[in-house]
Amino acid sequence: MPNKKSAAKELRKAVKRNAANKKVSDKMKNITKVSLKQLKANDKKVKEEYTKTIKAIDKAAKKGVIKKNTASRKKSRLMKKINALK
Repeated sequence: MPNKKSAAKELRKAVKRNAANKKVSDKMKNITKVSLKQLKANDKKVKEEYTKTIKAIDKAAKKGVIKKNTASRKKSRLMKKINALK
């Protein structure tokens, strides 16, 4: 329990931020998992789903949930797997 009024407010803000970050992070992870499942099944739809995955990763990076280089690495590795599908 925070002792000061400002500490209590910061705690409330932190809870809200954590919830928002978790929502973005979970969405990114779920879409990425769907893409990886499609890749394992050799599904050709993965190329259409790729744009959604990239969009989710970019949004997470923009909002600071993941770092810019982490986003680039995730996109690169996914694209590498998609190109190997051909």
